[in-house]
Amino acid sequence: MPHTALTSAAADAPLAAIDMGSNSFRLEVGQVRGARYQRQLYLKETVRLGAGLDAELCLTEEAMQRGLDCLRRFAQHLEGFEPGRVRAVATQTLREARNRNAFLQRASAALGQPIEVISGREEARLIYVGVSFLQPSDERRLVIDIGGRSTELILGQGRQPGDAESFQIGSVSLSMNHFPQGRLDAEGFRAAQVAAGAEIEEALAVFAPSRWAQALGSSGTAGAVSDVLKASGIDDGVITPAGLRWLIGRCIEAGHVDRLDLPGLKPERRAVLPGGLAILYTLAAHFDIQALLPAKGALRQGVIIDLQERLRAHRPRSGRRDMRDDSVQALQRRFGIDTAQAERVARVAMALHDQLSPQAAAEERRELWWAAQLHEIGMMVSHHDHHRHSAYLLDHVDAAGFSQSQQRRLGELVLGQRGGLRKLEGALPREGFVEQLLCLRLAVIVCHARVDQPSSAVRLQRRGRQVQLQAGKALANPRTRYLLAQEAQAWARTDSLSLALPD
Repeated sequence: MPHTALTSAAADAPLAAIDMGSNSFRLEVGQVRGARYQRQLYLKETVRLGAGLDAELCLTEEAMQRGLDCLRRFAQHLEGFEPGRVRAVATQTLREARNRNAFLQRASAALGQPIEVISGREEARLIYVGVSFLQPSDERRLVIDIGGRSTELILGQGRQPGDAESFQIGSVSLSMNHFPQGRLDAEGFRAAQVAAGAEIEEALAVFAPSRWAQALGSSGTAGAVSDVLKASGIDDGVITPAGLRWLIGRCIEAGHVDRLDLPGLKPERRAVLPGGLAILYTLAAHFDIQALLPAKGALRQGVIIDLQERLRAHRPRSGRRDMRDDSVQALQRRFGIDTAQAERVARVAMALHDQLSPQAAAEERRELWWAAQLHEIGMMVSHHDHHRHSAYLLDHVDAAGFSQSQQRRLGELVLGQRGGLRKLEGALPREGFVEQLLCLRLAVIVCHARVDQPSSAVRLQRRGRQVQLQAGKALANPRTRYLLAQEAQAWARTDSLSLALPD
């Protein structure tokens, strides 16, 4: 796919990341120059979004309002940032929330930026990207990040992440479930450790001590525990099993989170400290972690560094690749895609899109390219209704570099590659989607015989809502012309646009 031009000065300009976690929202502005990272702004607000999930796994209006108010404040610091230099990611709470789409629509408007929900494994990968960049080492490492509603474990060496997993247990959820009304006792800690152990037990072999030489704790819980142990004179900031036992004992002695008066403990951390402690102690016991070092990097830095690498990959003659291109190729191999056909469809679709939307954003063009490359991924399941299988797979497969939100957009495109359009009524009004969809559908028709077609096989001209198909090689084939006539009828049944064939 052609690169989008990007000047060297623009490539090195500051980038912004918004991490919408289950407990806190964070905004960081940073600059990456070579192997150096410089923070320019860091804001954190305790939002407790995860505590706002009701019994039906819906966010309450009160919790949503806390998040929206925070995002409006963050937006004031993002004025002047060019599109594509800000990335906002949401994690476990919004992976779970049934009403997340309604919240995300309001949240994107409040922030003034699109918000992407990322999968647990993608969150883990980005955490490792941040840690390995800010704290470089060639040692084999285990990186642990305990969030509000999920815990990520990542193995890696150098800048390269290996096995990564996300578990649906965190400091907020465990504190709410096992320390009701903030009561702290030995029974609650035992129950919390059993719950944590049950969640991570399946990972005992994957993250066994023989597979790493150093353990690092990233982000909130590990940082808070390290601060308390150091301020109390127990350890020099290194988290040990003995230090964790001492801290659990102090919690039990206090009897309630409101009475936790520990050196170095910030007030906003009290309510979620017990759950985080239980997870940390369980991890230490299960994986024989004798020393957990606080890590310098976290998700937000990983987002910025990953975004910088994306931007550099799309500079002319950069010699770098966008990780998402590698993920697409890996999926093609995994699902046995006919890559020659995928390339034909992609080439024609992009040529049509250039005619229809010459000013389209670079990311919009990339999504069309990836959708065309993967439009037949469902053939591995069944040739019948393969477009539906393709959409399902793209919605649910783990693809490094992609957010869940972006995968859903790709899934909608491949779902719409053929058949009626009513199934996409919710997506058709989205800006740019109709143009992407029309170009993909026309490319699939033009290339249906699975023989090479020139990119000029069909030409388009648009006047308002009407798109005129102009004479080209494809229209001389009676079978292709028949399929194009059927396509025009499909669009005639929508309010989006009309497709007209030449006489």
